[in-house]
Amino acid sequence: MSALDHKVALVTGSSRGIGAAIAHVFAQNGAQVAVHGRDVAALSAVRESIERSGGRAIQVLADTTKFDEIEAMRRQIERELGPIEILVANAGGSYSPPGPLEDTTEEGWRASVEGNLTATFLTIKSILPGMKERKAGNIITISSSAGRRPHPRSPIPYAAAKAGIQILTQDLAAQVGPFGIRVNCIAPETILTDRNKERIPEAQRQMLIDAHPIRRLGMPEDVARAALFLASDEAGWITGIVLDVAGGATMG
Repeated sequence: MSALDHKVALVTGSSRGIGAAIAHVFAQNGAQVAVHGRDVAALSAVRESIERSGGRAIQVLADTTKFDEIEAMRRQIERELGPIEILVANAGGSYSPPGPLEDTTEEGWRASVEGNLTATFLTIKSILPGMKERKAGNIITISSSAGRRPHPRSPIPYAAAKAGIQILTQDLAAQVGPFGIRVNCIAPETILTDRNKERIPEAQRQMLIDAHPIRRLGMPEDVARAALFLASDEAGWITGIVLDVAGGATMG
């Protein structure tokens, strides 16, 4: 028996990167996975890869800043797979470059807060009532080391949104524990996704590696394995934590 046998899982933002890795690992461990995004070709590639490996997956589309689209996505998943038992609210990104606060545009601020904190809130708002009704569920949110420690080069809107996700997670864990629902957060440091491989020059990559006590950068699978643990019954008495998957770069 696998860790997530027959569980229905939704992983938002799973057309690539960390989300895709989580979807793959969940499917390898028996979950039926809804892969989500807005890039149909990328979503199809993830779904087909899962199916070639013997897993079960469907693909769903939604703008996670729009509640009506999330609700339509939830209803589709319930029709095709069943009630959502595991939610990984992974969709997000940094929409404003690092720099002085006064140079940060209002548009960049709103995009980062909406795309991360609001998207997480709205996704949970849609999925949570069914979990409470069934008195069971597992929610994993995704923060970042940017929300865990201050840095003069931090993209402030992104960092503030990710820090907000952490307290949202912990407040929610306190609310819904009596309903049999666990809520935890993962805060990755620099993860060598395909996109970051393109963005980070080789010289800077070595500097980043040297900043980690474990002398390498994280891989999407590092986050996926942490998510698998939190989603499994092995973590049955763990709720309300922020788990740093950071190679030792974030401590405390």
